[in-house]
Amino acid sequence: MNPPAVLWQLFWAFFRIGILGFGGGPAMIPLVRAEVVTRHHWLTDEEFADVLAIGNTLPGPIATKMPGYIGYRVGGVTGCIAAVIAIIVPMIVAMIVMLGVFSRYRDVAWVHGMGQAVVPVVMVMMAQLTWDFFDKSQAALGWIVSIAMAVIAAGLIYWLGIHPGWVIGAILVAALLRPSGTKPTGAKNAEGGP
Repeated sequence: MNPPAVLWQLFWAFFRIGILGFGGGPAMIPLVRAEVVTRHHWLTDEEFADVLAIGNTLPGPIATKMPGYIGYRVGGVTGCIAAVIAIIVPMIVAMIVMLGVFSRYRDVAWVHGMGQAVVPVVMVMMAQLTWDFFDKSQAALGWIVSIAMAVIAAGLIYWLGIHPGWVIGAILVAALLRPSGTKPTGAKNAEGGP
């Protein structure tokens, strides 16, 4: 495919995400996955999970980090610029318009209900993404390791207040330091046995 066609595909994919991504960066993650993994096949599920994990360890909003990296990977520097512009322009325009409407009609019931109506939809999208990641995790690591890591991560993040980036960074370091010949406990071998 010629480079201008790739740039247009990148632009329109992330423009759609920018238009439909209600709820901020985390709510956009399922939309990004739908575009880059399911629709365009620019990344595999495993690559997407890696991009998401690394993006969460870096400073700044995930809503611009993921398009920036994916755009760069697919279309180089111009792809990065196209993807980031495509995702932020709808957000900027929508914020200006919505804040104007919100400040003028904040006491009208339908305006108040509009924000509340989006929450359940975003919750379902995030639940689906969570299940997809858990399913991939248990396939790679096994049920026991996946559940143990989820419980430990939840405890560190929610009960101890540790930033998710530190938790993900620690897991990445541990994975790098693990001897290459070892296999996580609970993972199945290639033949399907225990």
